[in-house]
Amino acid sequence: MKQETVRIRTEWIKLDQFLKYAGAVETGGMAKEVVQSGEVLVNGGVCTMRGKKLVNGDTVTLEETTYTVEGP
Repeated sequence: MKQETVRIRTEWIKLDQFLKYAGAVETGGMAKEVVQSGEVLVNGGVCTMRGKKLVNGDTVTLEETTYTVEGP
């Protein structure tokens, strides 16, 4: 399992925006698709809410990569 830390400049970021920002998906449409199909884990649990707010310390897993949110 690959681990990456993604630094954000705001206090929170929406899940679909985060996936695109982190480079996990290429487009917002792809982000919508993987989230709604249950392929994304947030803090270890399946999350199907594209607008889920992620904050410092949250983890997002897609395929073989876990991204950790690092906020201000």
